[in-house]
Amino acid sequence: MTTEATEATGKPEAPPFTSTSASPTARQLWTRARGVVLALVILLVAAIAIAAIRSGAQHGRLDPRSADPYGSRAVAELLADRGVSTRVVTTLDEARAAAGSDTTLLIAAPDLLTKRQQTLLHTATENSDGRTILISPGSPSLGTFAPGVTADPAVSFDSTLSPGCSLPVATRAGSADTGGVRYTTTIDADACYLSDGLPTLLRIPATSGSGDTVVLGAPDILYNDRLDEQGNASLALQLLGSRSHLVWYLPSLSDTSATDAGDQSFFDLLPSGWLWGTLQLFIAAALAALWRARRLGPLVPERLPVAIRASETVEGRARLYRKANARDRAAAALRSTTRTRLAPLVGVPPAQAHAPEALLPALSAHLQGDGQALHNLLFGPPPRDDAALVSLADQLDALEREVRRS
Repeated sequence: MTTEATEATGKPEAPPFTSTSASPTARQLWTRARGVVLALVILLVAAIAIAAIRSGAQHGRLDPRSADPYGSRAVAELLADRGVSTRVVTTLDEARAAAGSDTTLLIAAPDLLTKRQQTLLHTATENSDGRTILISPGSPSLGTFAPGVTADPAVSFDSTLSPGCSLPVATRAGSADTGGVRYTTTIDADACYLSDGLPTLLRIPATSGSGDTVVLGAPDILYNDRLDEQGNASLALQLLGSRSHLVWYLPSLSDTSATDAGDQSFFDLLPSGWLWGTLQLFIAAALAALWRARRLGPLVPERLPVAIRASETVEGRARLYRKANARDRAAAALRSTTRTRLAPLVGVPPAQAHAPEALLPALSAHLQGDGQALHNLLFGPPPRDDAALVSLADQLDALEREVRRS
């Protein structure tokens, strides 16, 4: 806005619209972000180290081909000396095909199987007259493989337990390291190795035939480094060697049946309780919002410690407009203020000051001027450049002076 326009309108001169850059430099960005980057690097290194340590400690877990401490090669070799063959399978189709009256099927991680895999496998073994051994099954798999048996939430703190039952396999083995998951049952089953009154080993006879299902609460009796302790070897050999063939099923993520969801929808694949969990999150968010709103309280007027001159406010807004190159906003502010001041001078209510059909006829009659020119001046498009914006301000000042004189 020029000096003449400032003097005429009583408004201070706005700085010219020039482009300025306030973007931070690369060095400033690095200074701000290096702490976060360093923390992420430390977390990544720690995660890799923990994963490497744990993978080394649990390598070949429950694999009858592994000689590592947590492997099960020792029990497989002892079974071979007694004429029992051991075969490792990693797919559901192989496990189902191996079910038979002369076969013991050991499922190393039943909870890793999908619901569909569990159902198909249970159907294949239910009437096969063979033995099925479940290693540390939990609620996700017990409902399918052993209906009527549930896993107790509290695990046993005692690793070594005594048989506490009349099952010949357990009485011959004596004390063994079966302490782990404990079970409750509502069906007829041999319950052994009790911990606080709950068994850690169950033998469930089949409803028809000579088959059975063994639920073992802990895998310790199968580990290489625990096989020679207590009665672990005796118990393991008797459980696994009751048939001439042992099929050791190690569920694998590469099994195509694990990704076949059948007719299940997306909501069927979500874990149980997700709806209540989501509802609780919404309730917690609403309570947190209510707490914060009540904490803030109502608005309280406060006197400013320093009185700010109107000219300083105008200059600050002008600088913001210049930084944003917002000629359209500046022009709109000038036109709106001019219309607000002109409306009462020509008898137009303030509520209709910004309505062209109300302001322009009254203004044309007052000045005997061109209505189209007034429309372009008060309601026209934004200026194309800085020079056009300054010219617009001068024309608005001149129009207001002319209306006041007339």
